[in-house]
Amino acid sequence: MLYYIGLMMGAILILLGLLGSVLPVLPGPALSFVGLFLFALVRNFSPPLTPTLMIIMLIVSIAVTVADYFIPLVGAKKYGTSKWGIYGSVAGMIIGAFFSPLGLLLGALIGAVLAEWMVSRKEEQALKAGWGVLIGSIWGMLLKLGSSGIMAYYFTMAVLT
Repeated sequence: MLYYIGLMMGAILILLGLLGSVLPVLPGPALSFVGLFLFALVRNFSPPLTPTLMIIMLIVSIAVTVADYFIPLVGAKKYGTSKWGIYGSVAGMIIGAFFSPLGLLLGALIGAVLAEWMVSRKEEQALKAGWGVLIGSIWGMLLKLGSSGIMAYYFTMAVLT
């Protein structure tokens, strides 16, 4: 019975983790890790969910979560975004998150472009800033989705063995 409860809770957390990789309101990799760890506990850390794998996945989850805060900023800075463009992108991201994952990306793009344009009055600079924020946000999202996907893979392999 405990096995099936762990399986269901783990599966729900893995799915929420995948969803959280594209939605900013859920901590994707962290939820995926908790689901994987819970199932590993229920299985007594039997292969493929070994203690070594759990430590590696914990490190990956922490690193991806930290990197997700910096990657959009790196993308923005690479394309010359000012602090106002970054503030605009964050505001746009928050507003866009109420609509969809696509709204999140479009909100970040539009917010950065509008804020940068209002400050610099240069259309080309504003568009470059928006593009930088968009590229950084996409990379962060892909990184989170990749790490949560790897954890979902190990979860699936554990269920099938």
